[in-house]
Amino acid sequence: MNDVATARSPQRAVGVGSGAGRVRGAVRSVGRALHFPVTGTARGIRKATHAHGAGESGLGKLIELHAVNGAGDVMITIALASTVFFSVPTDEARGRVALYLAITMAPFTVLAPVIGPLLDRLPHGRRAAMAGSMLARALLALVISGAVASGSLELYPAALGVLVASKAYGVVRSAVVPRLLPPRFSLVKANSRVTLAGLLATGVAAPVGAGLHAIGDPWPLYGAFVIFVAGTFLSFTLPPKVDSAKGEDVALLAADEKHLHGPLRKDRDDQREAKDARRPGLRTVGPAVTHALGANAALRCLSGFLIFFLAFLLREHPLTGESAAVSLGIVGVAAGVGNALGTAVGAWLRSRAPEIIIVAAVALVLGTAVVAALFFGALLVAVLAAVAGFGQALAKLSLDALIQRDVPELVRTSAFARSETLLQVAWVFGGAVGIVMPLNGTLGLVVAAVIVAVGWLTTLRGLLNSARHGTHPRPRVA
Repeated sequence: MNDVATARSPQRAVGVGSGAGRVRGAVRSVGRALHFPVTGTARGIRKATHAHGAGESGLGKLIELHAVNGAGDVMITIALASTVFFSVPTDEARGRVALYLAITMAPFTVLAPVIGPLLDRLPHGRRAAMAGSMLARALLALVISGAVASGSLELYPAALGVLVASKAYGVVRSAVVPRLLPPRFSLVKANSRVTLAGLLATGVAAPVGAGLHAIGDPWPLYGAFVIFVAGTFLSFTLPPKVDSAKGEDVALLAADEKHLHGPLRKDRDDQREAKDARRPGLRTVGPAVTHALGANAALRCLSGFLIFFLAFLLREHPLTGESAAVSLGIVGVAAGVGNALGTAVGAWLRSRAPEIIIVAAVALVLGTAVVAALFFGALLVAVLAAVAGFGQALAKLSLDALIQRDVPELVRTSAFARSETLLQVAWVFGGAVGIVMPLNGTLGLVVAAVIVAVGWLTTLRGLLNSARHGTHPRPRVA
């Protein structure tokens, strides 16, 4: 009897063991199935961002960092949509935003001319600067979450502090891109990839942020905190060459020596002559770049103007049949779609005749603004937002192409940093004008058309002359 029992025991043990093994195998299979969408998506994203040598050069890391930047910014934007613009009467909100725009952005505008030179003198802090921008926004997101809950006035300076940190990140990123180009990779292609990554991340994060907002007002801010903390660490994964100043010099945003001002006036020319003879090089960026920068500044000024002006206008006068929040969402989506399309078209054109592209892009935006002002309506407001986004993206990529064509590698990084700083100042100026404008749609769009017209008319002749004569000999060091 015992022998029979003994004989059956191993069979039972084997049966139990095999059954437990099947259960564990099934659990692992289910785990892999649930895990695959995440890991598979991550591998797909990494493969796309690191393609064509971007992984080896470090550009892929920057693309991913910019996607994180876009996702975090949209989380904060969603959280503020129901607080900055909708929690208090319009006149009070405009007064507070105008006040804190002056308090927070005025120092940025005043210091903007020295940001480029600081990057030139302190190039070893680029990764730290990007990480600092991310960390600042993470902490400010927590400050805003507390202000949202308590209704504190800390909300406004914190929100605009986020704006400053975001703009500072944009300046540093522009200086970093030229250091991470893979072989046979143009700046236009690199910048278009970076921009598209940011736009795609914004599109993915927006519904996530909306879902978090449905849980509670502070939740998108908690999401932004997590995203920006991740971005802080990701900033330091960029290659060390980002911080290297080897082979770099200072770029001056002037067409040639005759147009230089300030520290390079006549009384200092003699002192620099001997030095320039010992170290020949190129520092001025040339007339094509300066005219292209002027046209881009007009479009960036328009962007700042439309963001602030339409935010308050649509709150008081929403699009027909829609709420204020939905109206802002429609215009924001239109601008994002236009920006993505402009980026795609710019990458496809591959810097063919960049001067002509800029002239045409600004003319298109100007014509649309004039039509929208004359026949003001819901549809035309959305169309103007889309065309402005399209024109801004296309003109910026064309400016990148001109910098790569006309500005030598010696000063290219500096040229990107300084040009982006100037464009950020133009954005601030446009935003300030948008805040103080009366909430009259027709009048506002007339002002928008005037902003673009000034930029177009003052740069048209120079850009066409540059296109007609081709690439100019690069200017000498001043």
